[in-house]
Amino acid sequence: MSKGFALALVLVFLMASCVIVAKPVSGATGSENTWVEKEPMHQARSGLGVAVVNGKIYAIGGTTLSYISYTSLQDTGGIVGTNEEYDPAKDNWTYKASMPVPLVGFITAVCQNKIYCIDGNVNEVYDPATDMWENKSAITIPEGGQANVVDGKIYMISQSSTQVYDPVNDCWTTKAPMPIAQAGFVSAVVDNKIYVIGPTVRQFSSLTQIYDTEKDSWSQGLHPSPLNAYYTAAVATSGVMAPKRIYALGLVGEISVEVVTGGVDVYDPASDSWSHGAYMPTHRAGFGAAIINDLVYVIGGRVQTNSDIFGTNYTEYATNEQYTPFGYGTVPPVVSVDSPNNQNYSSTEISLNFTVNKPVNWAGYSLDGKENVTLNGNTTLAGLSNGLHNITVYANDTFGNIGASETIAFTIAKPEPFPTVPVAVVSMVIVAVACVGILLYLRKNRH
Repeated sequence: MSKGFALALVLVFLMASCVIVAKPVSGATGSENTWVEKEPMHQARSGLGVAVVNGKIYAIGGTTLSYISYTSLQDTGGIVGTNEEYDPAKDNWTYKASMPVPLVGFITAVCQNKIYCIDGNVNEVYDPATDMWENKSAITIPEGGQANVVDGKIYMISQSSTQVYDPVNDCWTTKAPMPIAQAGFVSAVVDNKIYVIGPTVRQFSSLTQIYDTEKDSWSQGLHPSPLNAYYTAAVATSGVMAPKRIYALGLVGEISVEVVTGGVDVYDPASDSWSHGAYMPTHRAGFGAAIINDLVYVIGGRVQTNSDIFGTNYTEYATNEQYTPFGYGTVPPVVSVDSPNNQNYSSTEISLNFTVNKPVNWAGYSLDGKENVTLNGNTTLAGLSNGLHNITVYANDTFGNIGASETIAFTIAKPEPFPTVPVAVVSMVIVAVACVGILLYLRKNRH
């Protein structure tokens, strides 16, 4: 095996990562912009795929390669199909069904709670619910790159193409390619737009290119990443537990592809600005990254330990490190009121239905500016008087942040009841008068 091929293989590892956003679970163990060590995988490996389904992380495939020989071709270690499930709540790993075809440096994405492992002419799909694998249609143009999921479809972006996979119809279509080819880039999704970050193919500059999936069009950020270098993976915080940011992880290539600094660069899409995060405790490349409840997990990876004319040695890692992003725990809950609405109601009993985007310690409402009333869930507002009313729902999350819904104005316009008693009395009087009139008439006629 040539040294040039070995370097190319390393680049494949550096570019292999998966970015998935999952439903919130607990697990924060550090203050913002800090790292903590979690339980490592059972098997050390790099070039693996990492994905999240239902609050669990799946570390799939990769390589255990520890030595590449340039002369005898007797390499140590190789590609594996190992599949391990990590439970952040329990901080433990469990073996699951292995990949039918072991892969390294492949692309992973999650759709409909299934994990798609895509590489060349292979599209292996793992269902955690059944712990089983199946094959789907291979990508039309077999190129490397990055995968992101938007509106239930997988967007595969490479240097020269953008391909979209529809899991429902098991088919691929082609979309607009990136205007300027980038190499060793990473990507993440914020507000249904895909941000592609990394150097140009010739490494003359670094770019942030933005793909709008709805318009099938590209734009460019004004401020590129701070260093003209490769990253290993990227994740995006959702704005639920931490402000919306993209975290580009595992800075490499400042001098050559063998330099691994473990740097973290943070991009704010709203302001198109960059900042620096705390360095990864274990500097490595070829790892996988995932995000759960806005907490970042960096899993596996490798480093080159030494190289000579005979071959190259690598150290494979089973390491699992958790990062707490900037501003974690400072974002107020978002409260949405589904009922009542801004309209007229003909009843004095109205349903109060609301949702909150994350776990809370307390919720309550204020009706017509009065003191808050504690809520244990959706309820019914009873005994409302006719006229205009307004209501605001509040929620206090586990970090003490208070969120408030918009104030809903509604009107009670219940018709007044039909006056049955007065009408009956009047009717009786009329009947009595009529009877008296008839009697007088009859009496007069007799005379």
